[in-house]
Amino acid sequence: MFIFFILFMDIQNISKRRTFGIISHPDAGKTTLTEKFLLFGGAIQIAGAVKSNKATRAATSDFMEIEKQRGISVASSVMGFDYNDYKVNILDTPGHKDFAEDTYRTLTAVDSVILVVDCVKGVEDQTRKLMEVCRMRNTPVIVFINKMDREGQDPFDLLDEIEKELNIHTRPLSWPIGIGSSFKGVYNLYEKKLQLFSADKRKIANDVLAIKSLDSKELDEIIGEKAANKLRDDAELVEGVYEPFNRDLYLEGYLAPVFFGSAINNFGVQELLDTFVQIAPEPRSRESETREVKPEEKKFTGFIFKIHANLDPNHRDRIAFCRIVSGKFERNKFYQHTRLDKKIRFSSPTSFMANDKSVIDEAYPGDVVGLYDTGNFKIGDTLTEGEMINFKGIPSFSPEIFKELENKDPLKTKQLEKGIMQLTDEGVAQLFIQQPGNIKIIGTVGDLQFDVIQFRLLHEYGASCSFRPLNYEKACWFTSKDKKALERFTNLKKHSIAMDKEGRPVFLADSLWALKINQDNFPELSFHTTSEFKTDNQ
Repeated sequence: MFIFFILFMDIQNISKRRTFGIISHPDAGKTTLTEKFLLFGGAIQIAGAVKSNKATRAATSDFMEIEKQRGISVASSVMGFDYNDYKVNILDTPGHKDFAEDTYRTLTAVDSVILVVDCVKGVEDQTRKLMEVCRMRNTPVIVFINKMDREGQDPFDLLDEIEKELNIHTRPLSWPIGIGSSFKGVYNLYEKKLQLFSADKRKIANDVLAIKSLDSKELDEIIGEKAANKLRDDAELVEGVYEPFNRDLYLEGYLAPVFFGSAINNFGVQELLDTFVQIAPEPRSRESETREVKPEEKKFTGFIFKIHANLDPNHRDRIAFCRIVSGKFERNKFYQHTRLDKKIRFSSPTSFMANDKSVIDEAYPGDVVGLYDTGNFKIGDTLTEGEMINFKGIPSFSPEIFKELENKDPLKTKQLEKGIMQLTDEGVAQLFIQQPGNIKIIGTVGDLQFDVIQFRLLHEYGASCSFRPLNYEKACWFTSKDKKALERFTNLKKHSIAMDKEGRPVFLADSLWALKINQDNFPELSFHTTSEFKTDNQ
């Protein structure tokens, strides 16, 4: 009976987890929405606006100094809080396109996403790219159309644009009352009730009014007869044009529920959060290289999807973020590091509320645990209770911009070496070593990453550096079963070949045309644009 009770409690713990990512184009309001979730969850009492100089503190989820200076998120933050008997885990991702790879890796650790769209600008380039990543994995998506307090596009036009541009069906579960200067709140189509909030950018409003029916005369008194009639007409049109909400289609990634609001003014946020915890998926299964791992399995498994050095600059710590896939994680228990084939124990595993950390004794599937690391982990590593498996789907991509790292202070060479190794372990960029001369080449997908690296090397490691642009356009890993062909290519192209941190050879092509020519000239070789490949002799 006791064993049955324990198993029941474990299943309950899993079913009450909601782990999701918030994604958007820059400036759509992603970080603001994140903070309002934390407000409604009681995790914080006051919110700061990222770009507001008057705010008494910076945005909770943007804790790196450079993020505070630039007003953007450049690292994924992990936050957890309790809400209505649910454990909610938010992974707030960078919106800037130069950090798309960090966002991609973070999306491997979530079970669903909330996509934030600016009602003024509609669907933007980065929105499309992020949605493509979600579609690759059939990740369930909820759309939050933000900034309805501004003069933006017509809600029906926005829904048409989302369906056309993002190639997904939509179903509104809330509806805005007016727009811009006439915006008064939202009607919850899912729960058939209206909730109005006072505009308060910093705290939760206390005067919440609920109207159970759109036919209520009280509605006319509160928002005015004209606005009430417009809402009734819109709601009737929504119910007539759009199919009824189907949770199964949402969970399969084919249907996106849509909510409207103004995150900065607290409009529509609670409607979104209340519905989200009800319909969003609980922790899902994950594919390893050998089998599918289900969350309800008894034995613990998890994978590292992010590494961050100097989360607390005063302590020079290095934390690996582990998404728990199955079983129960327990403090001070030995777990198998499958890549290194060794046992590791964690005495101070942590949970996160942005830059605030607390030591935990146990965690369950869906949770993200911070593990203090002395250099054992790399992104994509797997931890188990003994089974030798590896989770897949967390590759590095071929960089697009290449620069040589130059040391401006020879007396700080050790600090520079340590810093660049740790920062590239985090996935901020990729490091390639070219011989002769031990030349360090940094590869990224965006220029802003070089600014971040330079800033962090100086402020976290005391190392001063500069970057010299290189005329490379693509980096490809290459393999072959034909050892002679491999040797011939390596000798002929030695000035364009470097080694990655794993000691694997990489061809640095100065143009896509040059890459194509070499692929044609060396058909015995396989060229790979991501690091997730099996060598040809495996």
